[in-house]
Amino acid sequence: MKIIRSIGGFFMFILGGIIAIIVGSFMIRGTMHLWDKPQSKKDKEK
Repeated sequence: MKIIRSIGGFFMFILGGIIAIIVGSFMIRGTMHLWDKPQSKKDKEK
């Protein structure tokens, strides 16, 4: 039973890491879009 529990814990660790990477990439993408929007508006005004 200890082996199954350790494998389950390792699997949850890997799964949590993958989820954290996906969420982080979406957050970075959102901030990049926020940074791009003011610059594109300034370019249109010029």
